[in-house]
Amino acid sequence: MKRILFVCLGNICRSPAAEAVVRAKAGAAGQNLALDSAGTSDWHVGDAPYPPMIAAAAARGYDLAPLRARQVRGADFDGFDLIVAMDRANLAALERLRPAGNVTPLRLFLEAVPGAEVDEVPDPYYTRDFDATLDLIEKAADALLATLAQAG
Repeated sequence: MKRILFVCLGNICRSPAAEAVVRAKAGAAGQNLALDSAGTSDWHVGDAPYPPMIAAAAARGYDLAPLRARQVRGADFDGFDLIVAMDRANLAALERLRPAGNVTPLRLFLEAVPGAEVDEVPDPYYTRDFDATLDLIEKAADALLATLAQAG
């Protein structure tokens, strides 16, 4: 079973949405994955996702309500097969947190989207555009699942 961690800054918008979207899409496709999400900061540890993100995701059939924010920890680098960052700042923070000698692949979530006009998922906490963020997350989820299916 492939283990994937989705990472954003506070773990209350983008990464929990990515976790929920990929979980739903993987389940519908019969792909068995172990998924989690975390933030590079500790600002919201223990908090539920941001209510406007919960509402926007729920309108599309994704349930974020049971999720709780946590911070990335060193053990995550050995506990996951792939760590996916929402933007370059998250990716850089993950590289700084990576334990010496660890080789777990790190990548941007939108990296696998063919013809993507952007390579970062904007933070709707600041942009207030939760639907545009979910549009990108759904595209990236489809691309990620297709890549995993091809890899076998």
